[in-house]
Amino acid sequence: MAVVATVDVAAGPGVGLLPMVSLGPAFAGLIGGWRRTACVGVFAFFLCLALGFYDGVFAERRGYAAVAAVAGVTAAGVAGAVMRQRREAAFASMCSIAEVAQRVLLRPVPRAAGHLRVAVSYASAVAEARIGGDLYEVVAAPAGVRVIVGDVQGKGLEAVETAAAILGAVREAAHEEADLEGVGARLRRAADRALRGEKFVTAIIAEVSPERGAVFLNHGHPPPLLVRADGSAHFPEPTRYALPLGLGLHQAAGPEPYQVDFGPGDQLLLYTDGVTEARDAHGTFYPLAERTGHLSDPDPQAALEALRADLAQHTAGPPHDDAAMLLLRHRT
Repeated sequence: MAVVATVDVAAGPGVGLLPMVSLGPAFAGLIGGWRRTACVGVFAFFLCLALGFYDGVFAERRGYAAVAAVAGVTAAGVAGAVMRQRREAAFASMCSIAEVAQRVLLRPVPRAAGHLRVAVSYASAVAEARIGGDLYEVVAAPAGVRVIVGDVQGKGLEAVETAAAILGAVREAAHEEADLEGVGARLRRAADRALRGEKFVTAIIAEVSPERGAVFLNHGHPPPLLVRADGSAHFPEPTRYALPLGLGLHQAAGPEPYQVDFGPGDQLLLYTDGVTEARDAHGTFYPLAERTGHLSDPDPQAALEALRADLAQHTAGPPHDDAAMLLLRHRT
């Protein structure tokens, strides 16, 4: 409005810039509240009157048209600001409810569980969402620390609903079943009830104890990354992969448990394919095994955040798929 007033005074009434004073309340309605928009509109109205008398344009219809334009844009800006503020309030209320639901579904994992230190990182591919189709859980059971990391086919609310059903079954079975095979059987039955059609969930279930090390059940999920105390890393794989959850067809056998040693100083990273399938601008997959140096920080959460930052730098942008990482570190 200051620019319009300056140019109008300098150029004279022949330029016809007076209606452009209405740009003030127009932009105010886009970025401010209705009170600020109204104040800007009142100021624009009197500025338009002052410029109109200075230019002597009220002897013609265009002077009154300019004042009417300012008044009309101000009214529209106030109405738009009121509607926008109502939508923002409703959106904020929905976000707060969704945040509570998200915390119930993917609740914070314990920083310490038994003989393990735990850290977790999750990045959703859906904008403005903290959860998606990936899932994780850590349960300290009498037989050992039982964990799961899974990936639900698809995205959106349907994937979140499936993840909730799987996590509910895991949390119940982890405390009640005496061995990991029993947890896996309960999980397969829950997935058969929850999943319909060709929907499925890849998952890896682990039981970590000081006596047996780490025991895994792999349902078509990427193998874990085991980082030894000396810095060497490899991916322990089962002798035979089982079908993902939901595709058991009621006749297929479950996965065979397999065991690896897990001692002081060792680290175990469970993740979803959103990590290993992340690509850079040239289409190169993220080399997870080559980036284990980021896990050297004494704080497990800081180490995992460093790895996540490196993953974000590799993709140079937002993730195209949900990416969950769960780090287990043997406490010495």
